Amino acid sequence: MSLSNIFTISGSAMSAQTVRLNTIASNMANVDSAASSADQTYRARKPVFSQMMNDSMRERGWKNTKLDETGAGVGVQVEAIVESDAPLQPRYEPDHPMANEEGYVFYPNVNPMEEMADMMSASRSFQTNVEIMNSAKSMMQKMLTLGQS
Repeated sequence: MSLSNIFTISGSAMSAQTVRLNTIASNMANVDSAASSADQTYRARKPVFSQMMNDSMRERGWKNTKLDETGAGVGVQVEAIVESDAPLQPRYEPDHPMANEEGYVFYPNVNPMEEMADMMSASRSFQTNVEIMNSAKSMMQKMLTLGQS
């Protein structure tokens, strides 16, 4: 694998992790939002990642993708952002201004502990890809200085 492919792969991974972190931030921002019906209640969202092949990388504007005869993926993309189908949290709060006729208020299906763990994982993945890019950059700079002595 060439160093330019490392930049491409790490760059696509950092983009995907950024979407993941933004999705987590949206979930955390809405953790306590209330609604008077299940249809209006915020639902937790999760990004779905998929492997990118060379052709799809070039179609999306990534440069320096080389043909790879192994059939291995050369990057990652966010295929979709899906809503969780976990049950919402109806609570009996008849004095709440958002309560429905039966006195229930609906809260999102966001689990703050799960979101925090997911945030730490996404952050670490992003940091790892930054370190990979920095290492590749350092190797390229050292290769350029080999012939100067």
